[in-house]
Amino acid sequence: RAGNCKGCHTAKNGDPFAGGKQMYTSFGTFITPNITPDKETGIGLWSKEDFWKALHWGEARDGRMLYPSFPYPEYTKVTRQDADAIFAYLMSLSPVSKLTPSSNIFFPYNLKPLLYAWRKLYFKEGVYEPDKSKSKEWNRGAYLAQGLGHCSACHSSRNLLGASQEEKLLGKKMTGVNWYAPSLISRLEAGSGELEIEEITELLLSGITKRAVASGHMATVIKQSLQFLSHEDIHAIAIYLKSIGSENSDVVSAASFPIISKDIRRNLTQGGKLYKKHCEDCHQPTGKGIPSIYPSLAGNRSVTMASPLNTIRSVMYGGFPPTTSGNLQPYGMPPFQQILRDEEIALVVSYIRNTWGNRSSMVREIDVDRSRNGKY
Repeated sequence: RAGNCKGCHTAKNGDPFAGGKQMYTSFGTFITPNITPDKETGIGLWSKEDFWKALHWGEARDGRMLYPSFPYPEYTKVTRQDADAIFAYLMSLSPVSKLTPSSNIFFPYNLKPLLYAWRKLYFKEGVYEPDKSKSKEWNRGAYLAQGLGHCSACHSSRNLLGASQEEKLLGKKMTGVNWYAPSLISRLEAGSGELEIEEITELLLSGITKRAVASGHMATVIKQSLQFLSHEDIHAIAIYLKSIGSENSDVVSAASFPIISKDIRRNLTQGGKLYKKHCEDCHQPTGKGIPSIYPSLAGNRSVTMASPLNTIRSVMYGGFPPTTSGNLQPYGMPPFQQILRDEEIALVVSYIRNTWGNRSSMVREIDVDRSRNGKY
């Protein structure tokens, strides 16, 4: 559960763990393999050593080097004991005979010498080394977040060759799915330094708190993976996330805010009218929403962070918090892409980013168009 293996290795409407899911990236489309114990199309002929090599070294049973779309740069931190336990679980599953198609990797990334060079430059093998200056709980949280949880796979920026900035968790756009995974250290995005540990724990377990809600792909991660971890493990992750968030001291520059010109004021007035018509019943005139039901927009960093992509997509496509044991009947948000024009979406998003004390950049019609077409 902690590694969310099922999430990637299950195609839409497909058999669990039987692979076939398409993973869209800047380097091509990767197809996840069948990891059920089927001897012909899965990993039924694999040994514990074979599995360890894949998880720890990024090496397939036949000696092929695996592409880092499989997050072995993070999984290398997993202990041998945990790797063997995962393998034992996978081998206990019912075998599914399903041959998955080959991945479609763009040139020149499909050249093996380039993959070997990438590994030489960026892959650092090694099981997690505890920080002796930190508590046992902190180290448990770091182990889960950096290893099996592979938080950096989404939340760390990457260079042109797709190498992540390890545990820096600075945030990045998620190529192929057109969402933005916010920084987990910046107090201007999703940094946890100012949150209470129990609030972080609650959000990761249930997907919702009195003032926050998980959406997009984070909601999927909570639904498929995090909610099934023990409270102790999630609490440990929360301790780790709060500590790295507390190390950051971002400040907001007044120069980064838009000057409220007559044109901007007119746009905000128009956006306010749209908000009153389409949003106010749930999110309230004050923008504070209804605790644990409809999230507050006032003071919400996911609304005011530099990238408006997630807010644009939420207005366009709607969405639901994850269904969890702590939130059995989540309230959802309807999509507005067929009701509002791109210009109107830009106006209402600009309004909520610059009202109730919020200050952030204005959103343009072209931003919405680019988001709609996956080019933002």
